[in-house]
Amino acid sequence: MQRTGLGVVSLINYSRKSEQEVVILQELDATDRRILAALDDDPRVPVMLLAQKLGLARGTVQSRLERMSASGALRPNSSRVLPSALGRGVAAAVSAELDQSHLNEAIAALRNIPEVLECHAPAGDTDLLIRVVAKSPDDLYRVSEEIRLCPGIVRTSTSMFLREVIPYRTTGLLGA
Repeated sequence: MQRTGLGVVSLINYSRKSEQEVVILQELDATDRRILAALDDDPRVPVMLLAQKLGLARGTVQSRLERMSASGALRPNSSRVLPSALGRGVAAAVSAELDQSHLNEAIAALRNIPEVLECHAPAGDTDLLIRVVAKSPDDLYRVSEEIRLCPGIVRTSTSMFLREVIPYRTTGLLGA
């Protein structure tokens, strides 16, 4: 990922497609950041009220939100749903070691496991770091086994999270 000035220039977008794609983002300017900060305070605010609150034209706010959404700068609204509200109160990280020649098949298989929330390819000894949720410790075992049986995955290690101490956030970055 490259950073210049105020925003992210490019990133890898792991969509539901089988291949990863590079998404080019325009830099977030001060107006974009003001819009996003106001949405962080009240994500359900109508565009007209948001525009009035920020002293901007409704069309400006609407077009900027559409541009940011189309570019991949905004996460899907479903990322706001807490897994515990869906009966998945157990969270864990699964580290996976891969047969590198089967990377694409492993990622495609992981996409089909609903309990896999996200998957990253970190630097270091771990090939994939997968964040998962489950209904119970027994269900976590099932999810871990489903991951282990994906094509190309050689070995896994699961670490259950006991509690969340800092939830996902970007508010501080918007003011930076």
